[in-house]
Amino acid sequence: MSYFIGRNREARYTYGFDDVALVPGNITIDPEDVDISMNIADIKLKIPFLASAMDGVVDVKMAVAFNKTGGLAVLNLDGVNTRYENPEEVISELVNASNDKATEVFQKIYKEPVKPKLIAKRVEEIKKNKVYCAVSSIPQNAEKFGPIARDAGADIYFVQATVLTVNYYSSKIKTLNLEKFIKDMKIPVALGNCVTYKVALDLMEVGASAVLVGVGPGAACTTRGVLGIGVPQVTATVDCAAARDVYFKKTGRYVPIITDGGMITGGDVCKAIAAGADAVMIGSPFAKAVEAPGKGYHWGMATPHANLPRGTRVHVGVTGTIEEILLGPARTDDGTQNLAGALKTSMGAVGAKNIKEMQMTQIIIAPSIKAEGKLLQKTQVVGMGRQK
Repeated sequence: MSYFIGRNREARYTYGFDDVALVPGNITIDPEDVDISMNIADIKLKIPFLASAMDGVVDVKMAVAFNKTGGLAVLNLDGVNTRYENPEEVISELVNASNDKATEVFQKIYKEPVKPKLIAKRVEEIKKNKVYCAVSSIPQNAEKFGPIARDAGADIYFVQATVLTVNYYSSKIKTLNLEKFIKDMKIPVALGNCVTYKVALDLMEVGASAVLVGVGPGAACTTRGVLGIGVPQVTATVDCAAARDVYFKKTGRYVPIITDGGMITGGDVCKAIAAGADAVMIGSPFAKAVEAPGKGYHWGMATPHANLPRGTRVHVGVTGTIEEILLGPARTDDGTQNLAGALKTSMGAVGAKNIKEMQMTQIIIAPSIKAEGKLLQKTQVVGMGRQK
C-alpha cells in the first residue's frame, strides 16, 4: 500500500520484525520431526544460520566451533585476521579503547594492509579442522583475494558491500565484473547486500549462489542513520524471495535468500524464514558467545572506514557458548539462546515440516504483539534496572 506524502510523491509502507506476527497452523508438528536443513549450492547446512563476517564475531576459532554445529561462519578477509599475524592483541586494543577514542583506534588499526599470505593461512587453519570454510570481502578486493582463498581451500566466497548492484559506475576504481568473477572462481559465490526485487534478480542472473538481504539493520551498523537508506527486513525479504521464486521458475536454478542482520531473538529468525528467507545471517547474538573474538564487544564492518564510519562498537556481553546460543539448552529467557530450537518449535506450531513450508506461513500485521498483556514483564524489567 502506498501513501501520498506531499505534492506528487508516494511512499510505500514497509514492515520490520516488530510489525508482524505468525499465525499458528491448522495442524501442529513435533519439533523433533521438523527439518531445518538447507543448501547453498553443494554446501549442506544442518541449521540455516550463518555468522556475520565481522571481526568481533568470527575468527578461526569461532568459525571452527560454529561450523561444527552445522551452521556456517564467514571470515572477513578485509579484517584484522588477515592484517595481523596475532589478531588477538589488536582485538584487545579495540575492545579496551575508551568510547571517545574508539573510532580513532579502529581507523588506525585498519590502516595496516591485508597480507595475502595471511588469507591463505587463515583458510588453511579452518580447513584443517575438517569443516566448511566461508570467507568474505568487499567487491574492490574480490579479484585479488578470491583466487588466494579458493586455492587455499575455501568452499564459498561472499562478495559483500553496503549495497551491491550488478551495474556500478566509478571514475576512480576498477569495477568488478560479477559475472566474470563468479565464472573464474569455480566455487560458489554469494552476493549482497540488497533489499529490492530487481537487484536480487540481477544478482541471481549473473550467477550468485546465494543473495544476502539487508541494508543497515544490524545492531552495530549506523548506515541507516548516516546515509538514510534501508528497507525494513520483513518487506525486503519478501521482495527478494519473490525474485528467487520467479528466477527458479524461469531457469530451474534455486538461489537461496539469506536475510542478513536485524535479528536478535528466535522470534525474529522465525519471522525472517516465514517472510521467505532460506537462512539467516546474524552478528550481535553470536558476538555474545564465549568463542567470539570480540570478548563481549561487537562492531560493524564499516566502523573503521577512513572517511565516513558507518558502524559503532557496542557492548553485548558474553552469555554462553555458541552451542548454547544455537542449539541450547538455553540459560536465558529472552529468546537469544537455542535459536535453532526456537525455529523448530515455531515451525511445529505453524505446521511446517521444512523451510519451504515455513515460507508459506500466514503473516499478520500486529505491532502490538510484543506488548499485549506484558505489563508485568515490563514493570519487572524496569524494577530490576532500578535496583542496579
